[in-house]
Amino acid sequence: MFKYFILAIVLCFSLSAKTFTIASYNVQNLFDLKNDGTEYKEYNPNKNKRWNKSALNTKLKNIQKVINDLNPTIIALQEIESKHAFENLKQKLPQYKYGAFLKNKDTAIGVAILSKIPIIKTSKIKIYSNKSYSRPILKVRLKIQNKEFIVYINHWRSKRAPESYRIDYANSLKKELVSLDNKGIDYIVLGDFNSNYNESETIKYEKDLNDTFGVTAINDILQKPLKLQNLWYELPYSERFSYKYHNQNTTPDSIILSKNLYDKYGISYIDNSFKVFKPFYLYKNKKIKSWNFVHIKNNLNLKGYSDHLPIIATFNTNPFKKIKTKDTSNFTIKTLYDIEKISTPIRLKNVAVLYKVKNSAILKQKNNRAIWAYNCANNLEIGKLYDITISKIGRYNGLKEIKKIDNTKFIKKIDSIKKYLINSNKIDLHDMKYQNELITNLRGIYKKGYLYFDKNKIKLYIKDKKLLIKDGQKVIIYRAHLSNFRSKVQLVIYKQSDIDVI
Repeated sequence: MFKYFILAIVLCFSLSAKTFTIASYNVQNLFDLKNDGTEYKEYNPNKNKRWNKSALNTKLKNIQKVINDLNPTIIALQEIESKHAFENLKQKLPQYKYGAFLKNKDTAIGVAILSKIPIIKTSKIKIYSNKSYSRPILKVRLKIQNKEFIVYINHWRSKRAPESYRIDYANSLKKELVSLDNKGIDYIVLGDFNSNYNESETIKYEKDLNDTFGVTAINDILQKPLKLQNLWYELPYSERFSYKYHNQNTTPDSIILSKNLYDKYGISYIDNSFKVFKPFYLYKNKKIKSWNFVHIKNNLNLKGYSDHLPIIATFNTNPFKKIKTKDTSNFTIKTLYDIEKISTPIRLKNVAVLYKVKNSAILKQKNNRAIWAYNCANNLEIGKLYDITISKIGRYNGLKEIKKIDNTKFIKKIDSIKKYLINSNKIDLHDMKYQNELITNLRGIYKKGYLYFDKNKIKLYIKDKKLLIKDGQKVIIYRAHLSNFRSKVQLVIYKQSDIDVI
C-alpha cells in the first residue's frame, strides 16, 4: 500500500510540473510617431511622411500576429525605439501581463520583454567600453512555481563595427555571469548578438571585422569559458538561420543556456526543443519577408514583418532529461548532414566510390546523398561498393566531409557509375541538397573564374594550375565536384580529363 502512495505522490509532482517557452525576436524597427531626435531618418515623422499612423498600425498588427501565432510564455524583443512604442505593442497583446523596456538615451533602439509569468525584478547591465554607442543588456528575474531564474536580453553592436565592439558586450556580460554558476542560479542569455553561433570559424573570412586576431565575443569570451550551450547546434546545419545576408544563412540571434539548465534543480531545458519559427507568411522561396514601406503613387505599400525570424525553446520545472541519441545502425550519408559530431563509430552500407583524387574521394549511396571523404580514402577504389565504418566528420569552409574511415569491407564492383552521377541540366546547381555530388554534362563560357550557362553562373575552381582557361573560351565539363566554399557554391575541377575547351 505504501509503495502505491509514494507512486501517487511522484505522479502528482510530475503532473504539476510547469512547461513554458521562451522566444527571441528582432522585430525590425518598431518606432513611435514622436520626434525624439535619435530616430533613423526613415522613421522620423517630421522628415519622412511615409512613417505615419497607417504605417505604424500595420507594423504593430504584423508583430502582433507573429507573437500570437508563436505564443511563447516569455519573449525577448529587440529594435524597439521607446517605452511608448513598447506600450503600443503591449496593449495589443493583453495576455502578456508583465513587461519591461530598456535603452540608453543616445541610442535609437532598445530591448524589451513580454511575459505571462511574474517579473520579480529588472535591472541594467552596463557595457564597459571606451567606445561610443552601446546598448545596455536587460536583466530580468522571473519566477514560476516558486523557482526563480534570470533572462539576459541582448542586442550587441552590429557588424558595421569590428569584433572588438562586441567583445566589450561579452566581457561586461561575463563579469555578471561568472558568479552565478557557482551559486547554481538558472539563467538564459538570448537576443540578437550580431554574431554567428560559430563566429570563431566564420570570422576568419571577414577581414574587416577581425581586429581581434580571431578572438570572438560570443565563442571565445562568453560561451567557452562559462561552458554555455548555444542551441543552434541542435538543428541540422541547413536549418541554422534566423537571418539572410546576401542570400546566405546566418545566425545573429541565439538562445544560450547555462549548464545549470541541464541539472535536476530549478528549471530545466527540454532537450532538442529549440526551433526557428518560419511559417509561410514569414519565410517563402528561401526568402525572409522583411518589413518594408514604400510610396506607390502617393499610397503606402506596406508589407513584410521583419528581416529576422523568431527563435524559441521549451523549458519546465522538472529535472533535466536527456533525449537518447539516435540509433546509428540505420544511418545513411544523408543522415550525416544533420549532425556535427560522431560519438560512436557509424557503419555506412553499400557506399559507392565515384571519384578519387589522391587519398580523397566522392562517395555516394544509391538513391541517397554523396559526401567528400577527405584524405582518408586510401583503401577505396573507384567503381567499387563498400561497407565503411567512420568515426569523424566535419566541415571545411562549409563543405561537409568524412574525416576518418576506420575500416572498409568490399562488397562488389558497380555495374555502372553513371547511375550515381547527376546530370547538371536536371537540377539547380545552387541547391545545397546537391552538395558533394559528382555532376556531368555542363557547357558554358568561362569568364573571370565563373562558368556562365543558360543565363546562370557558378564559380569554377580549377585545382590543376597547369590547366589554363582563358576568358571567353567555351568549355565542356565532363565531371566536376559540386562543392561550396564559405557558403558559396562552386564547381571543382581536379583533372585535365574532366574538362575540355571547345
